[in-house]
Amino acid sequence: MMLSDLATVIRSKNAGPFELTFDVLFATQDDFMRVVRSEILSAKAFAELFRIPISDVISVVEFEPALAVKITIKRSRSSGAFGETDVYGAQQHAPLLQVEVP
Repeated sequence: MMLSDLATVIRSKNAGPFELTFDVLFATQDDFMRVVRSEILSAKAFAELFRIPISDVISVVEFEPALAVKITIKRSRSSGAFGETDVYGAQQHAPLLQVEVP
């Protein structure tokens, strides 16, 4: 099953000019726990998926009361910098749509 089949929301956005944050929200406790237990959103897995150093993954927060996982990473270029292609960071979540959940 794909992460996009289990999550009700998968999005990315600016977390200031030098960071991006990714939110993955679920409708049920079972779906949330399945993804958390699979570790597909761990810092290591996220770094591999986005081809960034693990040191660029600032935090991974699994917030059970909201059935949400929030990942924050360093931007490769600051928002609005020359050569930067997504000022708002709203298109960076696309690789998450193809993640398979065991």
